[in-house]
Amino acid sequence: MKSGKHDAQLLKLALEIGVGYAKKRGFGDFEQGISPKDKVECIYRLLVQDKLIQALSKDKEDGPNMKHKLVLWISRQLPPEHELLN
Repeated sequence: MKSGKHDAQLLKLALEIGVGYAKKRGFGDFEQGISPKDKVECIYRLLVQDKLIQALSKDKEDGPNMKHKLVLWISRQLPPEHELLN
């Protein structure tokens, strides 16, 4: 799994958009005390459930791989000329 120079910023953007998507789906607001790890897992599982991303195999379902999936997801949502993709 190759890491890009903007992965941290892409992950942050993916979490922001993922939380907004979850709210539109009827989920409550993520509480202030929820850890980033739990937020990543919740958004990942929601996107898998809605078939917006393909699920990881059970043996590869861990934090870094879930983060990578979210980065890939948000990268595909952005226009090709977006500054975080260069």
